Amino acid sequence: MKKNATVAAALLVAGSLALALAGTGQPMSAVGTTRDITLDEAVQMAVRQNPQILTAEQEIRRTRGVVLEVEAQALPQITMGNEFAQESKNLLLDGAPPPPSTTSGSGGSSGPATGSSSGALATNNPMTQSWNVTVTASQLIYSGGQVTAAIHIAKYTQDATIYSLRDIVDTTIANVRSEFYAVLLDRAIIQVQEQNINLLGSQLKDQNNRFEAGTVPRFNVLQAEVALANERPRLIQARNSYRISKNNLVNLLGFRLPPEVLQDVPMELTDKLDAEPYEIELPVAIAKAFENRSELASARKSQDLRKEGVIGANSNYKPVVQLVGGYGARNSEFDADPGYTVHGVNAGAQFTWSIFDGFMTKGKVDEAKAQYQGSKVDVDNEVRSIELEVRTDFSNFLEARETLESQKKVQEEAEEALRLARARNGAGAGTQLDVLSAETSLTQARSTQVQALHDYDVARARLERAMGVNIMQTSQK
Repeated sequence: MKKNATVAAALLVAGSLALALAGTGQPMSAVGTTRDITLDEAVQMAVRQNPQILTAEQEIRRTRGVVLEVEAQALPQITMGNEFAQESKNLLLDGAPPPPSTTSGSGGSSGPATGSSSGALATNNPMTQSWNVTVTASQLIYSGGQVTAAIHIAKYTQDATIYSLRDIVDTTIANVRSEFYAVLLDRAIIQVQEQNINLLGSQLKDQNNRFEAGTVPRFNVLQAEVALANERPRLIQARNSYRISKNNLVNLLGFRLPPEVLQDVPMELTDKLDAEPYEIELPVAIAKAFENRSELASARKSQDLRKEGVIGANSNYKPVVQLVGGYGARNSEFDADPGYTVHGVNAGAQFTWSIFDGFMTKGKVDEAKAQYQGSKVDVDNEVRSIELEVRTDFSNFLEARETLESQKKVQEEAEEALRLARARNGAGAGTQLDVLSAETSLTQARSTQVQALHDYDVARARLERAMGVNIMQTSQK
């Protein structure tokens, strides 16, 4: 396989954790049904279109919004209010003495006049208008560390979602590789079964010719026919497995098949099963896993988050100090002219301190401390789980490699055994049963060979996933 190219494609994923790949999927009819695909292309398609990856990218966007929301608490808050109202003057003057009215007389004296100004206003303008405009600014000065802890928690949560995306990408790449190899295996099994059918068909034809020449009994022909008939269901099963594995791969790539596509997805894979050498020692594999696995990094971020939770809970024991200032302007409700305004500034400080809350804060602190201690256990448990996974996958890889090594010459020996069995049968020194047995052994050797190649490639993919190198450039690639 072109594993260097596969890792290069995966590295593009690591560089695109800022969601550059979101929403670039193409319909299946435009990709998989019009051309063959390689393993590299399958990985890139899955990275662009896999639903779990797309969902994780949206979760990162959501946590970015949460960070902005929490950071806003530490920044100045400016609000503006505006109010306009009309009220009946009867409401304003009810129970209150009327405003003084002054009328100029001939002697310069003042006194009540027949048409007072208030009466004129009440008659001509029974409604009074009022308005006010205020601008208020506030700045949090001290909150006992609560806001700072909340900001840290939001950022740690965002980091955790990024590690979660990396974990999903790693898992998706490993699954794509495994499913890709499954399609290649089923295709190879079909070829093996077709070769076996051809061998048995030629054997049946040979026995028919010999029977017609009178050199073999009818039993030989029946035996060859039965052997051929017994192999046909295996070919049918192999073709069905091939169809199913292609559908599984298409689903993993995030495609939705068009309605005109029936049972057999018209998609061909251009790669083949191989046995590219891969050497790594167990201690190195474990060290790489501790360095690269996003689950471990996420668990550590969760531990930091829980630590900040303790600080946030303790902040309820401390006071909150806030500065407040503003500017306001309004008209006078008792003046006939709505353009007459009064305005000014105000400033002050707010100080609040919960003296006793019924031990609510103590309960929150105890809860936060317990969660923090639990997160430490989670980190330790994640370390052990990762090490166990690496050890298990490393052992499986060794088994697959040793099995593959043991099968290198088996197929050649089976082919030679079949040639000798046919030669002996033709010379009269052997039997037809020897030939059929040799053909069965050759088919089994071929099947075991392709299965060993498949198991080797899958074991390597799982080991690399356990080490977290799917999106990390390593010297082994």
